[in-house]
Amino acid sequence: MSGMPNARRSVAQIEDPANSPPTARRGLSVSAPGSADGRVAIAAWNTARLDPDFAEERILWSRGYRHVAGIDEVGRGCLAGPVTSAAVILPPDWLPRGLRDSKLLKPEVRRSLDVEIRAHAVTWSIAFVGPELIDRINILQATLLASTLAAARLSVRPDALLLDAVSLPEVPVHQRVLVSADRLCASVAAASVIAKVARDRLMEEYDELYPGYALASNKGYAAPEHRAGLDALGLSPIHRVSFAPCRNRRQMALWDDPPADAVDPDDLKSFG
Repeated sequence: MSGMPNARRSVAQIEDPANSPPTARRGLSVSAPGSADGRVAIAAWNTARLDPDFAEERILWSRGYRHVAGIDEVGRGCLAGPVTSAAVILPPDWLPRGLRDSKLLKPEVRRSLDVEIRAHAVTWSIAFVGPELIDRINILQATLLASTLAAARLSVRPDALLLDAVSLPEVPVHQRVLVSADRLCASVAAASVIAKVARDRLMEEYDELYPGYALASNKGYAAPEHRAGLDALGLSPIHRVSFAPCRNRRQMALWDDPPADAVDPDDLKSFG
């Protein structure tokens, strides 16, 4: 893979955390929905960085896991639009220059990285879970569903997953849950970019369908201009009526075609 253009090779090495002294692994923990006990520990060796690498992937590769997929989601806190998850398996030690957590990148950099990652990844996938289903099952379950679907849609079946503070009970493969995984792990950072770019493009399309909320700029988050649109127009078909700023508002009779949720139950059979 060293001949790929615009790539850098990750050379950092770290000790396998499983073999590090127990005292080094003691510390704080944070909420990790979907995990066995609902928490994940923040270990001394696991501090957020700006430049992700392949340290965690190498640990899994050394244990015989060949296809390690990073999974990340965007859009959990939005008032409108879907929650979106992406899964990416990168070639060993291939990193596009400038890869970071998507939240730290300028839009034009994200779009450039998105093209490069899609071109060079072993495989990638995206899953959307729309507002109607979010309202029905709640945002946490919708996030877990989107991530599960993204894993199931990979054309190469993963045998290990790297995830950011959530685990996926319905996916029977080895999973490693980390805090700030999108700043630690190259494959998770790549997934964050793919998910963010895909969702942003969708929200820009929704802005044309449902003008008045400035969705192209705020991407569905609770920005002042979005709230002003809610006050003036009420809800559109893509708003999450279970979220507090949308709750108890009426949908104006401007639209009569609520979007279908993009979930195909057959996708889940991949892990059956």
